[in-house]
Amino acid sequence: MKITTGLAVLGLACAASVANAADNLTVYSYRQAFLIDPILADFTKETGIKVDVVFSKKGIAERMMREGRLSPADVVLTSDFSRLMELADKDLVAPVASDALSANIPQEYRSPENDWYALTMRVRNVYSSKDRLGKLDLDYEDLADPKYKGKICTRSGKHPYNISLVASMIAHHGEADAKAWLQGLKSNLARKPQGNDRAQVKAVKEGLCDIAIGNSYYLGKMLQDPKQVPWAEAVYINFPNQDNRGSHINVSGMALAKHSPNKDNAIKLMEYLSGDKAQQAYAEVNFEYPIKADVAPSELVASWGEFKADKLPVFKLAEYHEAAVKLLDEVKFDL
Repeated sequence: MKITTGLAVLGLACAASVANAADNLTVYSYRQAFLIDPILADFTKETGIKVDVVFSKKGIAERMMREGRLSPADVVLTSDFSRLMELADKDLVAPVASDALSANIPQEYRSPENDWYALTMRVRNVYSSKDRLGKLDLDYEDLADPKYKGKICTRSGKHPYNISLVASMIAHHGEADAKAWLQGLKSNLARKPQGNDRAQVKAVKEGLCDIAIGNSYYLGKMLQDPKQVPWAEAVYINFPNQDNRGSHINVSGMALAKHSPNKDNAIKLMEYLSGDKAQQAYAEVNFEYPIKADVAPSELVASWGEFKADKLPVFKLAEYHEAAVKLLDEVKFDL
């Protein structure tokens, strides 16, 4: 009798363990642990839902395709828009109907099908040498002006940040004018495209160029690193196109995995990430602009001044992505 009771208790315990495991979430993340882990820990503390994270710099879409219906992924976090587009194009995500997400995330920062949502914004800024150029009031179009010949540094044109910028130029001007602009920009480069966004600002500090193209949040990151503070202090951050359409915006984002085993809890996490507490964490830790309009940027980011953002819906960039890559190939931008 005692043995039977013991087995019954053990069976109940195992069943409870399986049930609890089923409530856990698995997140596939391109975003780094230093940023994501504290936010997810707070989510677990508030909800009791444990979150396991698989971090990767690349290949998440390919992994999900291999896993198919057996994929444990519930939510995917991306560091840029192109990754969201890839997930949607490969039919790896599912639409989410949520009043909270609709209220927190403006329509231009989510897909029309609601199968992905932006989480944070970053501006594609133009940095200028304090000593040699000073503060600039310019448009992206001005980067093709011959007066800047030999003065501009940028990373590879094939990086998602730059593909997105070229796609926005096509959206606003058409392919022919965008190609002419890209050719002009290439002719103004001080060196072959290389390195990351921080490396461009470093090149300005070292006198290799006077202008660097880079995302806004890298300025905050450089100001946190004693070795890179001199780079950041050598430049002004400029917000292009303030007298017309506004500065180009790229986004990080999230999506519900198509075969999520725990969709209800996955949606709870997505709603949490779009809420005030998580949005503030993104702003303070990584110097990004919150996607939720009533959450303020960090004090440092706010010190860079207010700016007007391009209102072109982010999902529109997907329509011009292939054309942007084609133009970069045609002008041999990275050569």
